[in-house]
Amino acid sequence: MCGRYVLSSTIPELARLFSASFEPEEVAGWRPSWNIAPSRPVPAITAAPRAAARQGAAPSRALALYRWGLVPSWAPTLAFGARTFNARAETVATKPTFRAAFRSRRAVVVADAFYEWSTAADERGQPYLFARADGAPMALAGLWEAWTPPSGTGPERAPVRTCTIITAEAGPDMAGVHHRTPVVIDEGPMLDAWLDPTTASPREVEDLLRPPPAGALRRHRVGRSVGSVANDGPGLVEILP
Repeated sequence: MCGRYVLSSTIPELARLFSASFEPEEVAGWRPSWNIAPSRPVPAITAAPRAAARQGAAPSRALALYRWGLVPSWAPTLAFGARTFNARAETVATKPTFRAAFRSRRAVVVADAFYEWSTAADERGQPYLFARADGAPMALAGLWEAWTPPSGTGPERAPVRTCTIITAEAGPDMAGVHHRTPVVIDEGPMLDAWLDPTTASPREVEDLLRPPPAGALRRHRVGRSVGSVANDGPGLVEILP
């Protein structure tokens, strides 16, 4: 499970790192946060529209904001997303909520780090911060959908972009803390294959949904104040003495 994460990197920094374009007016509302929770607008990267790619536009990825909590087109309300902020790697290709997006609307949700709460008996509920060992931002495997309100006119009927983060069985770096982990997609061919459904078969895409290898993540304990969405700021990620 991944229900909280950190992103303090700026949009221009992320765009440069992942070779993505963005529309400034579409991301103007983004602010760095050390305690991002579901239902928040979050930066995610998708493949650029195919028409742009044919025109030779570069880069071929697009960064925009998505509401965290995937809402399929057939859902009655946005409240559906309260329970779909994560998708399980084992069922994402077949579960009705996610399978259409898995085929053609894959994304990565960018994060500097994520939190998990320990399930160990001797420290149950203790939060840990996980980040890449090299300190770089992470591309977390995700999906996106566009949901249109069933009633209203004009701006009230504007589609809402939503997303989810995919989790897998925990790898060695999560040992002793939690049994699930977000899937981290590496830059390069792995990211290209994940974002573009025309470059890989469904089986090849499913094979990308594996936990990070040993040593890819570092972790430390943090204070329990991260448990409240009302709390934010860099102090949340400080190492607990």
